[in-house]
Amino acid sequence: MTARIIDGKAFAATLRGRVAEGVAAFREETGRAPGLAVVLVGADPASDVYVRWKGKATLAAGMVGTEHRLLAETTQEALLALVAELNADAAVDGILVQLPLPGHIDSAAVIAAIDPDKDVDGFHVVNAGRLAVGADGYVPCTPLGCALLLEDVLGDLSGLDAVVIGRSNIVGKPMAQLLIDRNCTVTIAHSRTRDLAAVVRRADIVVAAVGRPEMIRGDWLKPGATVIDVGINRVEDAAGRRLVGDVAYDEALAVAGAITPVPGGVGPMTIAVLLRNTLVAAHARAGLAKPAI
Repeated sequence: MTARIIDGKAFAATLRGRVAEGVAAFREETGRAPGLAVVLVGADPASDVYVRWKGKATLAAGMVGTEHRLLAETTQEALLALVAELNADAAVDGILVQLPLPGHIDSAAVIAAIDPDKDVDGFHVVNAGRLAVGADGYVPCTPLGCALLLEDVLGDLSGLDAVVIGRSNIVGKPMAQLLIDRNCTVTIAHSRTRDLAAVVRRADIVVAAVGRPEMIRGDWLKPGATVIDVGINRVEDAAGRRLVGDVAYDEALAVAGAITPVPGGVGPMTIAVLLRNTLVAAHARAGLAKPAI
């Protein structure tokens, strides 16, 4: 048996197309396009590439995208002042402050300063609380993208055993909540879980978000399991410099029922969901019904 390869790039393109249709309808109804403001502090190469990708995708969807590029030496006070300006700007529906921030800036304080109703990254504690109690809010883009991929592959997730490996506020915890909301039986595992292989082996769904190259081996998987690999790790070995996930991909192909590749799996979904969240935020701020995307 060879696993089905889950094409996140193709799914993301379809989602971006639906968002673009929703943007056109929103513009026709309101006379304006949704606006997304992205803030980048410093010149981290990976963050710079990611911000440029977001900018291109925003424009392609018909939204108004603005970039605010600040020097690495920018003070926390200056950054908070910019966030306050964006909170008050009626043309801005979504605000994203690219992480990581320079060490002298308190990321938690900056995220807390963002208007929760413009927090399209879903990191604000208000949105975390909304997710926890099942209220409408904004969910972090990567776990929501993973949930959409799982539903596309499996349909109804009710009753399935799921293991989320990783407990970060950005992926692991919201991913577990999304799976609970979809009636899965969920285990959150991590680096200190006893006999992690045995825990993983009982899962119908495995979401790997631990940040360790190829940590999850093929023989850890239940035959036919659906594997979502969130990890993006740069390694250099006999095969040269390359990107690998948290799952030993070649081993998993022979055991899993379906698996996301790295790259080309979860990554493209993150930006597509960001656009989706921005469109939802624009509708909410305009007093319109939530779009069906």
